[in-house]
Amino acid sequence: MRLVFLGTGTSFGVPQIGCRCRTCTSTDPRDRRTRSAALIEAGDRRLLIDTPPELRLQLIAAGIDSVDAVLYTHAHADHVHGIDDLRAISVKRAALPTYGPAETLGELADKFPYIFDHHTPAPEGVLLPELAPQVLEPGRETRIAGLAVLPIALPHGGSTVFGYRVGRIAYLTDAKDVPAAVRGALAGLDVLVLNALLPRPHPLHLSIPEAVAVALQIGARRTFFTHLTHDLPHAELAAQLPAGIAPAYDGLVVEVDEA
Repeated sequence: MRLVFLGTGTSFGVPQIGCRCRTCTSTDPRDRRTRSAALIEAGDRRLLIDTPPELRLQLIAAGIDSVDAVLYTHAHADHVHGIDDLRAISVKRAALPTYGPAETLGELADKFPYIFDHHTPAPEGVLLPELAPQVLEPGRETRIAGLAVLPIALPHGGSTVFGYRVGRIAYLTDAKDVPAAVRGALAGLDVLVLNALLPRPHPLHLSIPEAVAVALQIGARRTFFTHLTHDLPHAELAAQLPAGIAPAYDGLVVEVDEA
């Protein structure tokens, strides 16, 4: 099994438009961060997590031309507005299974009625993504493309997002906390992914110090931070983190033992 970080940036991306800070002008390729998404691969099975605005470029860069299902964490623009790029994937197969919380799938249907409203046919010559939405329940493991997927409900300000555990990988983004009630589902991880937005507190996201504390409490063998801003360059952030915790970067591939 392996985890591919397709994008690791916050909603602005890095570099930010018009910014001349040291991260945005860095020559380190790890400081170029597109909006957050990931891919979990096990053999020939692929689960895509979120469809950010740069999805087409991310999949091309990673050499990915097919996925078996899409898992959505929530419906914020930086996580879903590349949904049209699924056209190139769904055209090669039957409708692409698309999973997430009921609220998220409802928001997607409202935002993209031309995809989800099957009562209105597409205009002649227009190709739309063919998706098959399926609601997941938090805490209820579901087989998706032959893989056991556990949705984990997490607070994101006044809303709820889903993290996902697949085997010994857990991908948790846009969370303000990882409540004690769900931490038992995160025991025995090889790889934990957490959002770590800023060095200072934020009302919707884990800060870097908060994410470090959560990572140490969960105790995965390796933890990677994602959803990063331009506040700290990659190398500087990496040097500040405890052993076993590192910032992810776009294109990073992490191999995971399934045993």
